[in-house]
Amino acid sequence: MSERVLDNPPNLLGLYGKAALGGLPGADKLPLIRIGGRSSETPDTQLVVPSATADADRVAEYCRVCGFTLRDVLPPTYPHMLAFPMQMSLMCEEDFPFGGIGLVHIANEITQHRPIKLSEALEIRVRVSDLRPHPKGRQFDFISEARSGTDLVWESVSTTLSRGAGADPNAADKSEEFESVDFDAMPATAEWKLPAGLGRSYGGVSGDRNPIHMSEWTAKPLGFPKAIAHGMWTKARALAALEGDLPEALKVSVRFKRPILLPGRVSFATVPRLNGAAFAVRDARKGTPHLEGILESL
Repeated sequence: MSERVLDNPPNLLGLYGKAALGGLPGADKLPLIRIGGRSSETPDTQLVVPSATADADRVAEYCRVCGFTLRDVLPPTYPHMLAFPMQMSLMCEEDFPFGGIGLVHIANEITQHRPIKLSEALEIRVRVSDLRPHPKGRQFDFISEARSGTDLVWESVSTTLSRGAGADPNAADKSEEFESVDFDAMPATAEWKLPAGLGRSYGGVSGDRNPIHMSEWTAKPLGFPKAIAHGMWTKARALAALEGDLPEALKVSVRFKRPILLPGRVSFATVPRLNGAAFAVRDARKGTPHLEGILESL
C-alpha cells in the first residue's frame, strides 16, 4: 500500500465542489475533472497527517451542537472530524471506484482505547478497504486510525454503500450481535426536537456540508423531500445521552437505518447490557428506526 503524507487535513469545501462537478453528466470526459468511477477496486493508498490537533473553540461548538459536556478530553466521536476530510479526499481520487455523490453511510464502529486529551497531537491515518457485495449494491469500509506517538488510541470503521451495480441479494448484511437485540422493544427514555437548521449547525462545526443536510432546496434534487440529519450527529447525540455511563475504553457500533427528516422529533431508547448498553433513535410518532447501536466496555 502506498502512503501519502499531508501537512493538514484537506479542505472539505473544495472537495465537495470537486465531487459536485464530478457528478455532472459527461464530467468524466473533461480532462480537469477526474473523480471516481475509473477503477473496479478501491485505491491502494493510505493518507497520513502526522500531527493534527483539535481546535478548542471548534470542540466547544461541537459539544454544544451534539450535547456533550465540554471537558479536557475529546468526545469519542470527535476524532472523526479529523479523519472525515481525508475520507473525502480519497473519494475524490481518480482511481476511486465510485463517484462521491450518492454514496450512503450505513454503519460506523468506533473503538476508543483511552481518552484523548484536548491538546493532544495525533497522527491520523485513513485508507479504504474490503470492497464487497451488498444486497443493494456494493459496500466498502473507510479505516481511520489516530495515534499518539506510537500508541493506537482511537480507530473507526465507516461502512459506505454504493447502490445499484454489483448488488447481490445473498450478500451478508447482518450482524449476529445486532440481531440478538430487540431494538423495537426498548423503552424510550428521552425525546429530542430537532430544528430545521440542525444540518447547517452540524455542517458548520464538522465541515460536512453535503447538500442533503443543508436545506430542503438542496436536498430535493438528490432525492430527499427535506434536509436530513447527519448520521454522525445522530451517533454523537446518542453517546452524549449516555455520557455519564461511557467507559474510558469503549467500542460503540451503530447501524444507520432510515434518514431523519428535518425538522423532526425523535425518541431515544436504551437498555443496559452485561458489558455496556444497547440504544436506538426512532421517530417519536411513528417509531420508524433511524439508528441502532451497541456500546461495549473494553
